[in-house]
Order: sequence, then structure tokens, then C-alpha cells
Amino acid sequence: MTAMAHEPLTQEEVLLEGFLALDTPEGFRAELIEGEIVVTPPPDGDHEDYIGLIVNQVIRGSRTEMQFSGNKGLKLRGGGECPRNHVIPDGTFAPMELRLYRGADSWMPCEGVAMVLEVTSTKPKADREVKRRCYARAGIPLYLLVDRDTAQVTLFSEPKQDDYREHCARPFGKPITLPEPFAFELDTSDLV
Repeated sequence: MTAMAHEPLTQEEVLLEGFLALDTPEGFRAELIEGEIVVTPPPDGDHEDYIGLIVNQVIRGSRTEMQFSGNKGLKLRGGGECPRNHVIPDGTFAPMELRLYRGADSWMPCEGVAMVLEVTSTKPKADREVKRRCYARAGIPLYLLVDRDTAQVTLFSEPKQDDYREHCARPFGKPITLPEPFAFELDTSDLV
């Protein structure tokens, strides 16, 4: 009987395997972001209220019929020596005609996603910086950030490499224009 030699796993492979084997408590979510495992508790009611208000407007006002998924796992390109990022946005929008979520695995590629939505909670710096870089690196066209600490909504657009080239920030109460394929003004007055 001979034993087969196995190639040793790289640090990135060990990290990814450990992440994928996690069994988080109900309601918690785990993400692998730039080589770090991040576990967040269930969101509070205001967090969910903001998401609901935005989703309702997008579904009603978007020029292109949109499909929405809350907390959909996305596999994104990693940066440098990091394994692929496994990120769970608060919301993911894709054109309905793509039926992007049908048959998708728990962690799906992000091709076809039109916009991701994040509402700041326990780790606002991750939403403002780290996730922004991850979404830009993956080429997601639009990133809408609702920042509860600063009371503003920011739309990041034109991804290039590790960041977005454009951004537009509006205080709660002021409308913000969502470009094609949405093509409407998002009213933020209910966020005040």
C-alpha cells in the first residue's frame, strides 16, 4: 500500500476552506473580505426599514424592471494574495430579464449585477472603504451606500481597478439620481 503525496495547501486555500466550513449562528452572516473573516450580528429594525424603503422605490421607479435579492452571497475577485472575496451585500439588484438568481449557488459570481446596496451598521468603515474596493474591483457598475452615521446616501459609479472613479453624496432628505438602467431619482426624504 502506497500513500499518495498531496500538495500542501496555500494559506489562501486554508483560509477559504475554513471560511466555507463556518457554521454561524442563525441570523448572523459571515463574509470573507480581503483575507479577513467578518461575522456580523442580525441587523436592527432601522437598518431593515431603510433597505425596504429603497427597494420599494427601485421596484416602482426603475426604467428597467429589476429583480432584488437581500443578503445574496457574491464571489468577487480578491486583491493581491487574498482568496476570492465572499461578500453578502444588504441588497443586490439585477435586470429581471437576466433571471440572475435562478439556479444560482449560495455564492454566485457578480456578472450581471447592476447595483449593490449597503446600509451601515456595526462596521461602517467596512462598508465605506473595504466593501467599496471589493465591489469596484469586481466591476459592479453601481454601489449605493446609505450611511446612517453621516446621514447621507452616496452613489459610487464607474468602477476602475480598486475603486470607483465617480461618486455623488446627498444628505438624507435630498434626492439622488440613479443612472441607467434605473434612470430615476431616488427620494431619500423617508430616511430622515
